[in-house]
Amino acid sequence: MSQALKIWKSFQKKPGGKYIFSRLLCIKIPYFSSISPLLETLAPDYCEVSMKKHNAVLNHLDTVHAIAICNLAELAAGTMTDASVPKTHSWILKGMQVEYLKKATTDLRAIATPADLNIQWDEITEYQVNVEVLDMAQDIVCHAFITMRVSPKKKKTNKQA
Repeated sequence: MSQALKIWKSFQKKPGGKYIFSRLLCIKIPYFSSISPLLETLAPDYCEVSMKKHNAVLNHLDTVHAIAICNLAELAAGTMTDASVPKTHSWILKGMQVEYLKKATTDLRAIATPADLNIQWDEITEYQVNVEVLDMAQDIVCHAFITMRVSPKKKKTNKQA
C-alpha cells in the first residue's frame, strides 16, 4: 500500500480529514494548490477529486480554464496511480490526451479509473488512466486519457568504503 493511501485511510473519516489530506497533497506537490482540490475518495483503481469554480481558475468567459481542468484530471490520475501501483514500482506521467466536451460553468469532479483492470505489474511499462471530469449536472465536460510510465524501483545498494 502506498504512503499516500495509508495516510488517506487514517484521515478520510476524521472531521476535516479530507481537507487536511488535500492540503498535505498540495504541500507535497505545490503546483496543484492553484486549483484548491478536495480529495473525495481514494482506493486502488479509483480516485475522485473535486474543485470549486473560483476566481483563480476562471478564464475570460467566466468558465473554468482548460488548464485548470487538466490539472484536476492529472491530480486524480496521479493519485489513483499512486494508490494502485505496487510499492515496488515507481511511476511518472508520460502523456495526456484531453477532449473538452462542454464549457465548465460549475464546480467540477474528476473520476480516475484504470483503462485496464487486468494489469500484470511485472510486465507493464505503461499504465493507461481514464479520467472523466463532470460538472454539477453530472455532464461530462472533459475526458482525459493519461499515460503513466511505470517501472520497478531501482534497488538501493549499500556501498562500503
